[in-house]
Amino acid sequence: MNSHQGRLAVLLVGLVALATLPFWAHDPYQVHLATLIGAYWILVAGLNLVVGYTGLLSIGHVGLLAIGSYAFAILVDHHGANPYVAMLAAGAIGGVCGFILGLPSLRLPGFYFAMATMAFSMIVSEFLLAQDSLTGGGAGIAVPGFNKPFDTPNGLFWLVMLIAAFVTWLTWNVSRLMWGRAMIALRDSDVAAAAVGVPVFSIKLIVYTFSGVTAAVAGALFGSLQSYVTPETFHFELGLFFFICIVIGGRGAIIGPLLGTIVLTALPEVVAPLAKLGQFFYGALLLLVVLLVPEGIGNLVKIVREKIRPRRLEKHVVAPDLARLAAAIGNRSAS
Repeated sequence: MNSHQGRLAVLLVGLVALATLPFWAHDPYQVHLATLIGAYWILVAGLNLVVGYTGLLSIGHVGLLAIGSYAFAILVDHHGANPYVAMLAAGAIGGVCGFILGLPSLRLPGFYFAMATMAFSMIVSEFLLAQDSLTGGGAGIAVPGFNKPFDTPNGLFWLVMLIAAFVTWLTWNVSRLMWGRAMIALRDSDVAAAAVGVPVFSIKLIVYTFSGVTAAVAGALFGSLQSYVTPETFHFELGLFFFICIVIGGRGAIIGPLLGTIVLTALPEVVAPLAKLGQFFYGALLLLVVLLVPEGIGNLVKIVREKIRPRRLEKHVVAPDLARLAAAIGNRSAS
């Protein structure tokens, strides 16, 4: 079995184990946690194109997550919309908000763009607090669930996994084709990318709009999972959490941020007996990754794999064609 077949076999085993999780999980909370990881990953997958590939410092995606949750709840609860249609509508609203935010702010340099996204998340939070009749104000709003066959905790888990797999497939295809090369060129140097004909602003705007769609869809699923949300649910630290998932996982890859999302979401459960030190473990993990594995834990997986099963480098000996060389020299001398 070659390395490609081995990776495919591991992927298939992982997908089967994930798909059957509700049948072998020890308690319902494990399914809840896996669903939460999937919802977070839908947002992080889109944000990874913005931060990991394009190099934009966006720390305000929690605002787009809140917009998705509230839009879904309002459309279903207040207007009687079908939950699946409402989720798509919430995604469209998130895309529009990402587009409107990106139009002026994407022209700003890195640090100022980050501040603009943070200000956006604060504006969203204040708006949700002020609109009592629409959003419930500080008391929050109930978020309805989905219809059959995704109306149970297990059903919601499978819905989230299906959407997460689709978003992962989309981002993987975008990253490995010409769009991915253009985004990496932008991340490394805007000036050099523009010099070779890369439409800098257009790519940034399209990628940021797409991340708005995924963030809002994730918000709809997240809200349905929580069943009740308030403005305090979408605090600034949650937006920073999404950004750190990419930093710890490693930029310029898909598997790294996915591992970062899994590790950081599950970490509070691992250190549950030491709940008061939760922030300490977050900080310690971030510090260790930055100091020891600056490329992220995704690169650490590659290093371990190379240690266990190093790739064989094939040597190709090129023998010079002396007869043709002598003939070429002779022709040159004769002329």
